[in-house]
Amino acid sequence: MITLLRTHSENPDFRFLVQELDAYLSSIDGEDHAFYSQYNQVDAIKEVVVAYDQDQPVGCGAIKAFDEHAMEVKRMYVQAERRGQRIAQLVLSELESWARELGYTACVLETGRRQQPAIALYTRSGYQPIPNYGQYVGVENSVCMKKEL
Repeated sequence: MITLLRTHSENPDFRFLVQELDAYLSSIDGEDHAFYSQYNQVDAIKEVVVAYDQDQPVGCGAIKAFDEHAMEVKRMYVQAERRGQRIAQLVLSELESWARELGYTACVLETGRRQQPAIALYTRSGYQPIPNYGQYVGVENSVCMKKEL
């Protein structure tokens, strides 16, 4: 049974999963990884969700303020052997609920074109493509999305 923990970026299980995520993204992004990693620092993120299966961390995600209306979804990850079990959907739903509780009305995110399973998850969850924002403007591999909460 999957349980979710609301925590922060200092949580050691979150840090462990982020290390796995970074290794995974490095293999996908190749030469582009250095560009993306500079925007994926986890220091001082206050809203983190870690998914556990029998006390073992298996997935995570985070949100941080994007503007006065939206939170940005960051660091979504589920261990490879646990994918396809709706863990990412549970984490994303919890992050969206937390954003609503904090008074935000939307979530935005950026993912890579090569991450088709992630794009499918976000599309199923009601996210719509938007023009690339901020540092992702003009970045061919980036896909930005938004969901009204």
